[in-house]
Amino acid sequence: MKYQFLTCFLLIQSVMLVAPSQEKADEIIGIWLTGGKEPAKIQIFKSRDKFYGRIVWLQNPTTDGKPRADVKNPDKNRRDQPILGQLILTGVIFDGDDEWDHGRIYDPESGKTYKCYISLSDKNTIKIRGYVGMSLFGRTETWAKTTL
Repeated sequence: MKYQFLTCFLLIQSVMLVAPSQEKADEIIGIWLTGGKEPAKIQIFKSRDKFYGRIVWLQNPTTDGKPRADVKNPDKNRRDQPILGQLILTGVIFDGDDEWDHGRIYDPESGKTYKCYISLSDKNTIKIRGYVGMSLFGRTETWAKTTL
């Protein structure tokens, strides 16, 4: 009986430790406004234990009256697809230490894909670092939480 109580107690304690970390992991879910000369809104969502981001708004969604296409995509078969609605952030995992890592981010302006990690500055600001090889060789953007 004593061992059953101890096992139950340890199980409850472990669940209590996981819950706050899961809540923290989900803090990047939402819509974020990028910076730069061509702002966009990215909707970050979760699927299983990974996070993804899709372009849901563009400041300039059309070119010559047509939806902006992914003309710089390295895959020639995808160059006529619209940028709006495109998945650009993939496979990001919360590392339990105020950082989301192991993901990839696609830049439609250059047609390049980079490794990336995300850090939460506060509940309304994230920093996304895209890099090649080591994070030393990259660029950081600050995104602000917004609405659609």
